[in-house]
Amino acid sequence: MTNETGRKIGKYVDELLLASDAEHPAWNQEMLLGKKRNKWNYIDGCMITAVLSLYEITGDEKYFTFAKKFVDAFVAQDGTIRTFDVKEYNLDNVNAARNLFFFYEKTGEEKYKLAMDLVRSQLDTMPRTKEGSFWHKAIYPNQVWLDGLYMAQPFYEKYETCFRKMGNCQDVLLQFQNVEKHMKDQKTGLYYHGYDESREMFWANKETGCSANFWLRSLGWFTLALVETAQATDETLYYEKRYYQKLLEDLVDALKPYQDESGMFYQVVDKKDAEGNYLETSGTALIAYAILKAVRLRYLAPRYLEMGERAFQGIVDRYLSEDADGTLRLGGICLVAGLGGPAKRDGSLAYYLSEPVVENEAKGVAPFLMAYTEMLRLES
Repeated sequence: MTNETGRKIGKYVDELLLASDAEHPAWNQEMLLGKKRNKWNYIDGCMITAVLSLYEITGDEKYFTFAKKFVDAFVAQDGTIRTFDVKEYNLDNVNAARNLFFFYEKTGEEKYKLAMDLVRSQLDTMPRTKEGSFWHKAIYPNQVWLDGLYMAQPFYEKYETCFRKMGNCQDVLLQFQNVEKHMKDQKTGLYYHGYDESREMFWANKETGCSANFWLRSLGWFTLALVETAQATDETLYYEKRYYQKLLEDLVDALKPYQDESGMFYQVVDKKDAEGNYLETSGTALIAYAILKAVRLRYLAPRYLEMGERAFQGIVDRYLSEDADGTLRLGGICLVAGLGGPAKRDGSLAYYLSEPVVENEAKGVAPFLMAYTEMLRLES
């Protein structure tokens, strides 16, 4: 990574943080475009994780100060979280609580532990499939999405490890085993975006229950879920930790043939030549970060490092741009994609290619910055 790239990214982060606070996060394009009031959400959670990663690698207090002020705008002294509702039963809402471990360990403030307890309580009554997998959301009955593994399982595993003597870690393992069983394509080694146990949803294959395509960002979420769940797993759980690492290695091997010569991956991973398919930033950044971090943690062999570096550099080369006035932009980010709902999201190739592509959205910015911190670690 060149000094010029580092300069650009540092300037880009400063611009984003300067333009943002808990009520007006400049990186949350869903909120901005929808003209909604901000609430506790995974998009901001990912961005704060990235900011804390920058703090860890640089030691610059401005990152910690920003992140703490942002989180404290939601977490009250009694541990309640503004706008968070357990009964919403949305796995996405679990993700942001991962940052609370950091603040609790650094400050010792009890409110962060109480807030974690609150979020953890959601999982006690979270609706499940008959085989024990969490529904992605209460509004999506019987459905498992790859996204949800990242949103909930690293938090769940770390909470059980830190506070419950690893009590429910077998439940975490079950969530991944069910995904491997039902959502992994045996031909390619890739995973389908969603699974409907009931086979009733219009997007679900009536035989397998799976959606029709391999959506890049969902694969990125799942790849990172494996890395960070393994990281949260105690070494005494030898089988579980090695299981996550083996699943990770197999998935990265499966992704490798689909890496473009640019280093990036396509929005629909295995349909490179389809009209309208494009090299997408958020999923590529998630995979880059997951690989770089996994190599550092020795979950993947050093030979995988090049794959992660190429993915990161591909984003820099293609989508990190600077306007004539010096304003920086990160483009190529799919705004949102899902399955079902009133928009009739059918999981088809045409559907994934129809969703808006935006700039400066945290679903791409956050993993890109996380990957950047791993690149900095390589140089330190």
